[in-house]
Amino acid sequence: MSGNVQLAGFLAEAPGAHLWDITPPDPAFGAEAQGFSWLDDLAALGSPAARALAQNWTWGWIERFSGGQGPGWTPDLTGRRIIRWIHHAIFLLQGRDKAHSDAYYLALSRQSAFLSRRWKAAAPGLPRFEALTGLLYAGLSLSGKGSLVGPAVAALALECRAEIDAEGGLPTRNPDELLEVLTLLTWAVGALIEADRAIPEPLAAAIDRIAPALRTLRHADGGLARFHGGGKGLEGRLDQALAAAGSGRPPGHVAVAMGFVRLSGGRSSVIVDAADPPKGAARATGHASTTAFELTSGRRPLIVSCGSGLPFGPDWQLAGRATQSHSALCITGFSSSRFGRRAEAGLLDDAAHLTALRQAQGEGGLVYLAHDGWSLTHGLTASRELHLSIDGRRLGGTDALTALSAAERKRFALVLDRTRLDGVPFTIRFHLHPDVDATLDMGGHAVSMQLRSGEIWVFRHGGVAKLALEPSVYLEKGRLKPRATSQIVLSAHARDLETRIGWTLAKAQDTPLAIRDLDRDDPVTL
Repeated sequence: MSGNVQLAGFLAEAPGAHLWDITPPDPAFGAEAQGFSWLDDLAALGSPAARALAQNWTWGWIERFSGGQGPGWTPDLTGRRIIRWIHHAIFLLQGRDKAHSDAYYLALSRQSAFLSRRWKAAAPGLPRFEALTGLLYAGLSLSGKGSLVGPAVAALALECRAEIDAEGGLPTRNPDELLEVLTLLTWAVGALIEADRAIPEPLAAAIDRIAPALRTLRHADGGLARFHGGGKGLEGRLDQALAAAGSGRPPGHVAVAMGFVRLSGGRSSVIVDAADPPKGAARATGHASTTAFELTSGRRPLIVSCGSGLPFGPDWQLAGRATQSHSALCITGFSSSRFGRRAEAGLLDDAAHLTALRQAQGEGGLVYLAHDGWSLTHGLTASRELHLSIDGRRLGGTDALTALSAAERKRFALVLDRTRLDGVPFTIRFHLHPDVDATLDMGGHAVSMQLRSGEIWVFRHGGVAKLALEPSVYLEKGRLKPRATSQIVLSAHARDLETRIGWTLAKAQDTPLAIRDLDRDDPVTL
């Protein structure tokens, strides 16, 4: 409203300017503008001035782009735009004369005709779900377009079967993207119910599979795990989607979904990437994060991944996908899976194949994982064991590098020869949320961490490695710049056939079992 237009992580300061007169600072900015997601915000504000601005920008789009050409004429953006136009039709059409209304409906008709011809050109996954949901909305809402409903419903059913696996996951393994798909499917089902149409079994079954998966991928603070290009999710979107999906049982102490394992105890949640990186076309946004974890206590994230660098440019995008940007063990200079030189090139070598995964319940939750990401390069298999106590006050971990087979021992011996027995340098990183205040303690042998809730957590290790606090970044969607934060780093060399390092993250003994965490967060700074 004041002329500061922030889309896709980019800010255009243009007081009084028309949205379509702003030169996009990045193609992603232009795409989000064309998708009309900003219309949700203006409709939520709902003031006369917000309506006037929304109408000005919408009919400005009709005047400039409704002929069928321009940057917004892709199947996914057209579907996204149709959904918003129909959702907010009353908001947009209030006070408009017949000429404006006719132009509005004509533009909707052209877009629905485009979608009916071109939806197959949308990439499988979220883009195609957006296109087909938009096509369904058009068929149900526009006079004379009822013939679009049947094909749209049939195509949505096929897409649910093809893209949503038995555990309710997507090939991209992106939790945020899975939330968007669930939202679209609940909107589609809601529109069919309102039109007194039958709900196809594949749509209902897909929702029934996705909802428990998202509950598993949800941290104690209500945000999603930040892996493979995803963020914590748009504020309130997850609660809304799960409510629309219907009631469901919360996950137990140990739960698995979309290749992630969730451990929970007391007020704490731990989510671990417990699968290979995404395959096929999904490689383009995959992260080398196998065995990485995040830890949240109550409303406060403690251990995190750096997150997706996509909104901050190609360099940050590539950096955010590296193993070093996750809370995991990493051999110096080598991600567990390797990338091309360009951020959009995807994984060239998805080396981190999970070789072992075991989970157990009892006194809390236990998970053991191993992968062979450095087997061919260094002759070492990486493993991690995590145990979260039943009260959530203690997370114990053991990371190891082991030359298991005869072939690995031979390769490891060659590496030792090349380094003159200096060994393989590696680090174990624990990235901290920016709101965590961390200090070295006990003469540099421990790290004390205070959360805004007042909780104190202490990190200790077995003493084999060197402990340090180093700078890090937190890549958060919706902000203009990466946020500065810190990371706990254990550094060591693997010189033996097996190198093991144990560590613990535990609440200080005087931290109460329950804390009234009622403080409001500080105002958001961009």
